[in-house]
Amino acid sequence: MSINNKVLLVDATVVIDNEREVKVKVMNRLGYGDSMIVHCQSNYHDLPSVVIEDGREMEWIITGSNLLGVPLFHCEMQPKTSTIWYSFDAYDPQRDGGRCRTECRWMIPNNGALYGYDQRFSRWVWFPYSLKSS
Repeated sequence: MSINNKVLLVDATVVIDNEREVKVKVMNRLGYGDSMIVHCQSNYHDLPSVVIEDGREMEWIITGSNLLGVPLFHCEMQPKTSTIWYSFDAYDPQRDGGRCRTECRWMIPNNGALYGYDQRFSRWVWFPYSLKSS
């Protein structure tokens, strides 16, 4: 794991084969110096929990085939000042196949929302998430 210009790179490349590759990025935009804990996993891989400082990002690359597809990745996020976990799918092949052609970006700002970037239309879109107490 290394910190590189406000990006936290998690050494986690999930390989099924080399036909399709998607970079997934989770960005902490909570503000006020608030960090957050992020844990992401698929049915096949469990990435380590990572603390993302305010203004920084976590990213990883997932690959798959056009035949098998890119696997679903699910994440849970908790601001360090909260007891609530926010749960969302960071990559869902059915939902994100067109929206995230090469990169699936997620932004968590301080208004309690979750935004995903749509590469097709070059805009941020609100996404629902679920909550659970720790």
